[in-house]
Amino acid sequence: MYDVALTESYFPAQGGPEPSPITIGDMLRQSAKIAPDQAALKELTYDGAIARCWTYAELLADSERLARALASRHAEGTRVAVYANNVPEWVLLELACGLAGITLVTVDPAYQKRELKYVLEQSRSEAIYYVADFRGNPMQDIADAVCDEIPAIKHRILLSDHDALYAGEEEGALRNPKPQDAVQLQYTSGTTGFPKGAVLHHNGLVRNGVDTMARGGMEQGDIFIHTMPLFHTTGCAILVLGGFGRCGTMLLAPMFDPVMIANVIESERAKFILGVPTMLVALIDEVRRSGQDVSSTRRIMSGGAMVAPQLCRDAKDVFGAPIQIVYGQTETSPVLTQAWYEDSDEDLTQTIGQPAAHTEISIRDSQTNGVLPVGEQGEICARAYSVMLGYNDNPEATAAAIDSEGWLHTGDLGRMDARGYVKITGRVKEMIIRGGENLFPAEIENVMLEHDAIDEVAVVGIPDDKWGEQVACFFRNGSGQILQADDLKAFIRERLSPQKTPAYWISVSEWPLTGSGKIQKFKLAEAFEAGEFDLLS
Repeated sequence: MYDVALTESYFPAQGGPEPSPITIGDMLRQSAKIAPDQAALKELTYDGAIARCWTYAELLADSERLARALASRHAEGTRVAVYANNVPEWVLLELACGLAGITLVTVDPAYQKRELKYVLEQSRSEAIYYVADFRGNPMQDIADAVCDEIPAIKHRILLSDHDALYAGEEEGALRNPKPQDAVQLQYTSGTTGFPKGAVLHHNGLVRNGVDTMARGGMEQGDIFIHTMPLFHTTGCAILVLGGFGRCGTMLLAPMFDPVMIANVIESERAKFILGVPTMLVALIDEVRRSGQDVSSTRRIMSGGAMVAPQLCRDAKDVFGAPIQIVYGQTETSPVLTQAWYEDSDEDLTQTIGQPAAHTEISIRDSQTNGVLPVGEQGEICARAYSVMLGYNDNPEATAAAIDSEGWLHTGDLGRMDARGYVKITGRVKEMIIRGGENLFPAEIENVMLEHDAIDEVAVVGIPDDKWGEQVACFFRNGSGQILQADDLKAFIRERLSPQKTPAYWISVSEWPLTGSGKIQKFKLAEAFEAGEFDLLS
């Protein structure tokens, strides 16, 4: 850990001289030179069998092939979207976009028509690379319907159609993007009902992934299982770019299945796993049920929610390893703070660790923007190489997030102790974190207001032992129409992805209001937890 003795809540960058800026292509070529014949990527089937495999030399060769194909049909700087679950072609497309100077727009495979249409139009994508379906979601049908309405979409290519995917590789040429060039566009929280697009650059994504995996204990040749969604920075930056940058061997799972993952840990002797707490709880339960040998696992990383003390104890009991928590956000590529392997149980479960390498963290007064004394609550702010270039086509939101001194304001409240360890104490934003997934009340509220029987609505996060938080939808029905929970669920499922569907539906006749007439959501949450509401059945 870093040895500091602070008197104010400002942690200066640690970790020695900052490394030279790097691109995705630089990283991939370095790893292929270090370990050309080592396994880089192995595809797992749904039952855990090994399908296709790539060495680092083969991964570089196929990524360059695809980059040339992309360059033959997309100009430098073009945005292209990927709408798929965890398949090797997603990874190859990510690497190839880096080599071709193209910006990859990452899309949640659970998205429905209105969500996909917004992202494609707001990002100004000219192509979509997709799979036919995933977990019952007819993605090709959805994408084709959306693209029929967007003249700017020039190409629709199935990732499984390799003839179309690699077409033009003989005509295209590799490009030489710079470390600060945009390479990914990822969507994050917003207040207008739709998310904002964070424009991320090569150096931020690669360096942050490598630094995170280094503190996480990843060494050359270590086998790690990738179960996180690739469209998240956790999946495509920490695990893909960080894992490859550390010359690990990735086992790419198409989705999270605790039975399959436990089998793979035993059969492949995996050393490293990363998952949100809900994943780790399910995996621990399965190992205890099945008795699988998971003794090879030496490092576990988690994020998206605080790690409960019991979960940390269970992980040590089952795997013989503690859980290292990471904290960050999409806008910072993503990690800002991280625990150390040697940290005490108290620090592992009650803090989010110390700042990441080459990263400044401060706790600031939300009114004056001044740095607060150690131990006082304020907004967590960050200044680092990993900060985004800005929000896509939204200079006002960018200026609101990054101040004139380069500090990114996270919207999270926290405290810092004299050692530089940070605790989360709340959120300035109203974002709900359900099972590590960031959900945004305004988006859900705007959809529910389309219902002809709903006059007003407030979406609130409710604490939940399993998921961290669950979504509760409070609404006022002035129409007299009788509403059922199943009908409301069906209404929202036609418009938004499943994880955004509220778990609780509560009809109210009046709201707790501020003096200015705004709904006091915290009072709704408090009354819910006190059992003062009847749930819609």
